[in-house]
Amino acid sequence: NFRKAFDGFNAKKISNYRQGKIKKLLHDTGIIRNRLKILGTITNAQQFLATQKEFGTFSKYLWSFVGDKTIVHKHQKTSAIASTSKESDALAKDMKRRGFKFCGSTVCYAFMQGAGLINDHLVSCSRYQVCKKLAIKK
Repeated sequence: NFRKAFDGFNAKKISNYRQGKIKKLLHDTGIIRNRLKILGTITNAQQFLATQKEFGTFSKYLWSFVGDKTIVHKHQKTSAIASTSKESDALAKDMKRRGFKFCGSTVCYAFMQGAGLINDHLVSCSRYQVCKKLAIKK
């Protein structure tokens, strides 16, 4: 529903949304219909494009917060997995400075895990070694 409502997550299209599209989104029962979050999505698309232009790619921007290499933890227990880190704190702070919305440290940390900047799989998990081998190291 979100992919359809937000034009396949095309940042250029989203960055140009105006009142008509916002009104349509506010009436779309398939998504969260919160005006501030919809406006935040538009702002974030604009900031994404500006950051991408500044760094060449948004990926270069993100990887700079982990020293251009995947952080590989060696967690034995789920309780050892954090929800934030100094890297996600720094990313969230910089994104806020750039004008991004709804991008706190916990959200940034979860994104960093999902994007492969942080490997928080338990060492006993079958995905741990696979992800460790895929880890970017520069």
